[in-house]
Amino acid sequence: MNVTDVRPVAAPPARGPNPFALDDAAAYARWRAWKLAHRPARVEALMVDVADPRALHPAERAALLQRIACCSVAVYRSPVTAADKDLPRALGAQLGLRQLDANWLADEDGISSIAISAATDGRGGFIPYTDRAIRWHTDGYYHPAERRIRGMILHCVRAARQGGVNGLFDHELAYLRLRDLSPAHVGALMQPDAMTIPARDEEDGVARPAQSGPVFAIDADGSLHMRYTARTRSIEWKDDATTRAAAAALAALLADGADALHLRLQPGMGIVGHNLLHERSAFEDDPALPRLLYRARFVDRVALPAGAPWRNG
Repeated sequence: MNVTDVRPVAAPPARGPNPFALDDAAAYARWRAWKLAHRPARVEALMVDVADPRALHPAERAALLQRIACCSVAVYRSPVTAADKDLPRALGAQLGLRQLDANWLADEDGISSIAISAATDGRGGFIPYTDRAIRWHTDGYYHPAERRIRGMILHCVRAARQGGVNGLFDHELAYLRLRDLSPAHVGALMQPDAMTIPARDEEDGVARPAQSGPVFAIDADGSLHMRYTARTRSIEWKDDATTRAAAAALAALLADGADALHLRLQPGMGIVGHNLLHERSAFEDDPALPRLLYRARFVDRVALPAGAPWRNG
């Protein structure tokens, strides 16, 4: 879809009542109808061609924001294939993403270079730095509430020789599908101790303490936040029947994949938006031109224009 083809987004229900609050069935019903009306059937609906992600034209920026408002994410395509680590930072700033999460495996500038690594700095064997598949997750699911990851950019410099397909699943749609199945599922996953990531022990002691929190949470501005991993190891669900049933229902929903979109990023392409559910297939690398992506994770969310649908990250 060319940026000139973008049509205005019909506004959802006015802000005030919160569709993510389980006691507001009317707001949920209105928002649900709006959300489903704007659900993309194909990944191409998320794509925007941009001349240079570092310096967006107003129409390009508007097209990206339109897709993020509807679908929590946009995919950009550009002719910029140089290995420029300033690109995700510059792109993010134009969309309101400025507070980079300096996680322990990021480079010194806060941008992570995602490539196969055998280093002993922690990256070697850590799954993003391997050629193995990564199951459904949101970024920073092991972070405390004050470091919630709300925005993300994944920019492709070099693609793998084969494989490395990214899956995208709008977390708001995941909430919608689960609430349609049973509001009790959502209620269980909103408990503050629904999902716990155990402490990670290193040779010199605990590198990260245990972190408990909800799967779904409503941020201060009324937006929906999600923290989740489909991993079955290194994760503990609250030990009650309601939470176990909700976790199983969510896992089945993701395994079904009816609302998932998939694409294989090519050089110059990238994903930008809220911290939605995503996955990656296994891949085969080219030793001469190994796969390289830049990942930027942000504590703030995409700044949607006034009057646009309010969304989360």
